[in-house]
Amino acid sequence: MATTLVLIQLVIVLAMIFIGARVGSIGLGIYGMVGVFILVFVFGLAPGNIPIDVMLIIVAVITASAALQAAGGLDYMVGVAAKFLRRHPSRITFYGPLVTWLFCILAGTAHTCYALLPIISEIATKARIRPERPLSVATISASLGITGSPVSAATAAILSQELLGAKGVGMKEILLVTIPASLIAILVASFVQNFIGKPLEEDPEYIRRRDSGLLEDPDSDAPDKPEKELNPRAKWAVLAFLLGVLLVVLFGSFPSLRPVVDGVRVSMNATIEMTMMSIAALILLVGKANVKKAVSGNVFSAGMTAMVSIFGVAWMGSTFFEGNKEVILGGVGDLFATSPVLFAIPLFLMSIMLFSQAATVKTLYPVGLALGIPPLVLLALFPAVNGYFFLPNYPTEVAAIGFDRTGTTRIGKYVVNHSFQLAGFITTFVSIGIGLILINFIH
Repeated sequence: MATTLVLIQLVIVLAMIFIGARVGSIGLGIYGMVGVFILVFVFGLAPGNIPIDVMLIIVAVITASAALQAAGGLDYMVGVAAKFLRRHPSRITFYGPLVTWLFCILAGTAHTCYALLPIISEIATKARIRPERPLSVATISASLGITGSPVSAATAAILSQELLGAKGVGMKEILLVTIPASLIAILVASFVQNFIGKPLEEDPEYIRRRDSGLLEDPDSDAPDKPEKELNPRAKWAVLAFLLGVLLVVLFGSFPSLRPVVDGVRVSMNATIEMTMMSIAALILLVGKANVKKAVSGNVFSAGMTAMVSIFGVAWMGSTFFEGNKEVILGGVGDLFATSPVLFAIPLFLMSIMLFSQAATVKTLYPVGLALGIPPLVLLALFPAVNGYFFLPNYPTEVAAIGFDRTGTTRIGKYVVNHSFQLAGFITTFVSIGIGLILINFIH
């Protein structure tokens, strides 16, 4: 009887996730909350833990990022990146993904890649390189940057005292594992992608579009699009934001730098929140940014959507797991105890449904810890939460397809055979594999 009730509740949880994902935007959070309501009022479960700290960190980081965008800082960074990429067009398949990855590591959100993807596509086309090759890896690299960013919501969730933060895993350990693992994975994927698909000049869709007059001649001397006029103080806004990222890394890597109040050291979550909100104020000051412009930008909108989604879905996941812990652990405990690496599978599958690394971490990592999976193994499995590339409906993938005017970046006949699938699986497997090796050197 107990098992039947758990299965019914699981079906409801999955249904709410599916409906919320189909609705899109804040729908995931709203229907997640409907799931909480049903679990509590219909099945009598106690409400689980609300991911308050993760939500507040999202608010703090997104506020700083939105202020940076309002001050023209993101445009300034894009301009610097574009100049670098245009100087090395023949290496766009390697440099495009790496620059995108670095952008997202610094900003803490994959949505900053929207400004880079059209530049990558343009450079590849002019160099007669199949745009699918750099765009596919760059799009995946944007997500991979989240699991290596010191200011992302997913990293904040990992660091929280409810998860790996209480098990001796700090910022230093996260960066030592995720940065090298991601870097090597991107290089491997870029190398492989160089051999995928026909050369641009032989691609039927490109030929069709070119012969129909839908594309400009790559050999034309038409000048690049004029750069957007920048705020002359944008550079100072960028430096202020980078200072915030540096402070977060330092406070996370060296806990002794954080003050002790009433005998208790200030937590890393509170430190990130205070630091990034203060940096937001500094950006507004040195960049002379318009606060109203910050709130209306797409960075702020995307961040708030993520916060609502995590609020509903993570609370629903916590309520379901805490209310049925004995049944769940009894059913799968032995499997993951003997083969903890297999926990990457539920992480991957859940991330496909949740469209959020942070929500996946908050939902499943408590389960992993309860199953007895070593904290460092869970750290190595961190890239598995990037599985939402599997279905080509995430905004970054949709954007990449739209930006490739040659038509080489596309969705196949069977939907799942799309341009991002191979790069996604390569980066996931390689980064997890490298991570599992690196954790052996952490004591």
